[in-house]
Amino acid sequence: MVAGSSSLLRRREMAAATSGAGRCRLSKMGSGRRPPPARVRVAVRLRPFVDGTSGTSESPCVRGIDSCSLEVANWRNYQETLKYQFDAFYGEKSSQQDIYAGSVQPILRHLLEGQNASVLAYGPTGAGKTHTMLGSPELPGVIPRALVDLLQMTREEGAEGRPWALSVTMSYLEIYQEKVLDLLDPASGDLVIREDCRGNILIPGLTQKPITSFADFEQHFLPASRNRTVGATRLNQRSSRSHAVLLVKVDQRERLAPFRQREGKLYLIDLAGSEDNRRTGNQGLRLKESGAINTSLFVLGKVVDALNQGLPRVPYRDSKLTRLLQDSLGGSAHSILIANIAPERRFYLDTVSALNFAARSKEVINRPFTNESLQLHVLAPVKPSQKELLGPSEVKQAQGSEEEEIRSPEPTVAPVSASQKLSPLQKLSSLDPAMLERLLSLDRLLGSHGTQGTPLLNTPKRERMVLIKTVEEKDLEIERLKMKQKELEAKVLAQEASDAKEKENCSHTMLRPLPRRTVTTAKPLKKAVVMPLQLIQEQAASPSAEIHILKKKGQKRKLESLDASEPQEKAEDCWELQISPELLARGRQKILDLLNEGSARDLRSLQRIGQKKAQLIVGWRELHGPFTQVEDLERVEGISGKQMESFLKANILGLAAGQRCGPS
Repeated sequence: MVAGSSSLLRRREMAAATSGAGRCRLSKMGSGRRPPPARVRVAVRLRPFVDGTSGTSESPCVRGIDSCSLEVANWRNYQETLKYQFDAFYGEKSSQQDIYAGSVQPILRHLLEGQNASVLAYGPTGAGKTHTMLGSPELPGVIPRALVDLLQMTREEGAEGRPWALSVTMSYLEIYQEKVLDLLDPASGDLVIREDCRGNILIPGLTQKPITSFADFEQHFLPASRNRTVGATRLNQRSSRSHAVLLVKVDQRERLAPFRQREGKLYLIDLAGSEDNRRTGNQGLRLKESGAINTSLFVLGKVVDALNQGLPRVPYRDSKLTRLLQDSLGGSAHSILIANIAPERRFYLDTVSALNFAARSKEVINRPFTNESLQLHVLAPVKPSQKELLGPSEVKQAQGSEEEEIRSPEPTVAPVSASQKLSPLQKLSSLDPAMLERLLSLDRLLGSHGTQGTPLLNTPKRERMVLIKTVEEKDLEIERLKMKQKELEAKVLAQEASDAKEKENCSHTMLRPLPRRTVTTAKPLKKAVVMPLQLIQEQAASPSAEIHILKKKGQKRKLESLDASEPQEKAEDCWELQISPELLARGRQKILDLLNEGSARDLRSLQRIGQKKAQLIVGWRELHGPFTQVEDLERVEGISGKQMESFLKANILGLAAGQRCGPS
C-alpha cells in the first residue's frame, strides 16, 4: 500500500499552510503578501550490509523500487509489503556525491539570496548518519562538500566590481543531555537559546569564526569535532551521544546605495540516533544519555505531528533540539531531511519508525523569505526639530541654496566641499552621539565616493537631491554650533578674568589666623541608680534598709590643650557594680544551700547553669559529699574559675530580687 493518498496530502498541506506555516515571520516583500510555501524535502538513504553481517542466510527487509520509492516487508505478513514514496531514494550502491548533488547542492543558492537552509540527518543508531554528513578523507560527506561549494560561490559573488561584498562565519555546537555546548570553546558552559524581535533563533555567546577558504574551515572544524561526545555501544563503537549542529552564516553588504544587507544561515545537523537499550546494552551514563536522546527525538515527532494537524500550539520549547530547529520545521528555511535506514532484519522496527517519521515530515510546510535590511543611518531623513533650531536668515539662505541646486543640472562641487567642511567633525565632542555618528558616516561616504563624482551622479535624481539637501543642512547646523561654541568660550574667558581680579583684591586683605583656644571638658555625668523592682518595694517598707547603687569609679586621662605644651589630668567617669557585704554573704549562702540540697531542675534556675552542668553538679555531690563553699564549683568539670565572679554577681542579684533565671 502507498503511504498516504493525494487527497489526504492536499488536506494536510492546507491545514499546515493556514496554521503551522502561518506562524512564520513574514518577509520584507510587503505587508499584504505572504512568502511562498516550500515543503520539507525528504530523501532516504539505505546503507549496505555492515562487514561480517552480510550473507546468504539473511535477506534485506528493504528493497528499492525506483529513484523515489521503496518497499518494506510487513512484519505481520511477509507476503505483503509497505510502500513509501519520497523526493529521492538512494540505494546501497549510491555514493556520497550522488546524495550531495541530488539533494543538498540545489539549496545552497538560496543562501546568496538572504534565505535560510538546513540539512538534517535522521535515523536509528548505526544507520550511517555521521558517515553521510562527515564521511571520511577518501569519501567526504555533505558538510565538507557543501563548504567547498559555498566558499567558491561567495568568492565569485563577492569579487571586485560585483555589487555585493560577502563574508562567511561558522559556529559549531552540540546538544548533550539538554545542554547547549560550544564545541569551538568547550569552557563556555551551557548556553541559552533566544529569539529576537523578528523571530530569528539565536544563541548569545556562541563562538563565530570567520572563514575565507576551506583550509580555514578545517583549522577550526577538526579540533572542534574531537570535542564532540561519543561512546561505544553494542551496535556502534563510536556512537554519537549528542546532536551536532554546524551553523554557517553568509553576510552580504551592498557596495552602492541603498546599501542593503542580507543574511543567510545554513544549518548542517547530525542528529543522534534513537536507541533500543535492550539491544545496545546501555548502562549507567550510556543509559542516561540514551534517555535524553530518545526524549528529544520524541518531542521532534510531536512537533511534526502538531504542524501537520494545524494545532494552535507547537511544542518547540519542550526540547532544546526542537527550539533550535524552529526555523527548519514549520519556519523560514529550505529544509532537507536525509533519513538513514539499515537493511538488516534486526533493525526492522527502527527502519519502519524512521520511514514513518520521514513520511510525516514530508508534509510540513515552510515559508522561506529573504532576510534583508537597510542601513538607515546613511540616508536618514532630517528631523523637523533641526530646522526649527535655525535662525530666520539661515532658513532663507538654506531655501535659496536649495532652489539653486534644483535649477543646476549637475551639482558636482557640493560633495567635495562638503567633505572638506565635515573633516573636523571628530573634534565636536559636544554633539549628540547619535547625530555625530550620522555625520561621520556621511563624511566617510562623501570622502570615499564624493571626490570621484561618478557614484553620486549615478544615483537617482530624487535621492541625489535629498542627499545634497541633507549635506547643506548639516553644514548650516555645524556653522551654527561653531558660533555657539565660540560664544561659550568667550564667556568662559570673561569668567576666568573676573575670578583673577577677585583673587588679586583678596590677596591684599589676608585674614589673620584665629587664636587657638583650649578645649573645654564636658560636665560629669549624673549618677544612675539601678535596683530591682522588688528590692525597691522592700526598701520603701523598711527605711533603715541599705540602698545598693552603681557608683562611679574614677579613671584619669590626659588632655592636651592647643596652646599649652604640658598635659593636664582629668578624671574620666565610668560605672562599676558595688554590692554590700551583707547582701553578698546572704546570696552566697543561698547559692551554697541550693548546690547542696537542690535537684538538677532547681540548679538550672541559676545563671550560667544548664542541663549538662546541673547533672555534673548532682553527680559530683553524690560522689564527694556536700559543697563547703561556692568556689568548689571550680573543681566540677565545665565550671571555670574566670567565670566565677560574674556567676556570683548575676545569681546574687537575681536571688535578692526574687527572680528565676532560666538556663543559659
